[in-house]
Amino acid sequence: MSYVFCNQCGHRNPPGANFCSSCGAILDLADDRTVVIAQIDPMQDAPGGSDNATIRLGDVTGHGVLVVRSGDMTGARFTLSKPTTRIGRGPDSDILFDDITVSRSHAEVFVTDDGLFVRDLGSLNGTYVNRNIIEKTALVHGDELQVGKFRMILFSKADKI
Repeated sequence: MSYVFCNQCGHRNPPGANFCSSCGAILDLADDRTVVIAQIDPMQDAPGGSDNATIRLGDVTGHGVLVVRSGDMTGARFTLSKPTTRIGRGPDSDILFDDITVSRSHAEVFVTDDGLFVRDLGSLNGTYVNRNIIEKTALVHGDELQVGKFRMILFSKADKI
């Protein structure tokens, strides 16, 4: 399932949608489009102010790009170019989140012949995909990956690598 993001408000819409279910804007899928993701409040209140994350879909490289959409790292981009990308607060992490809500070795994103996957590495706070706690699951374009207090959106050109 590949989600479609609204270029006006950043809302994640179901695959095949032609109009944004939040603001009603017309959805298009051109690679040269820039998507603006509204920063979310960690307390689940209203969207944040001017610190929105943006990504040009034509710039997506590697197996995909994770864009942080909450916390003090909003807008940070992490290209998934290695076969396995480790996420944590330990110094050996490929994606380093220096925060107590993130375990030293929290999770890893890895590539197989079947696509892109994420696996929790026994973290204390768990790893979530689309707000569901996981041990291991596939990742596709538009999925939201949460590690500690950090929420990231995956941008990928294909569901399978």
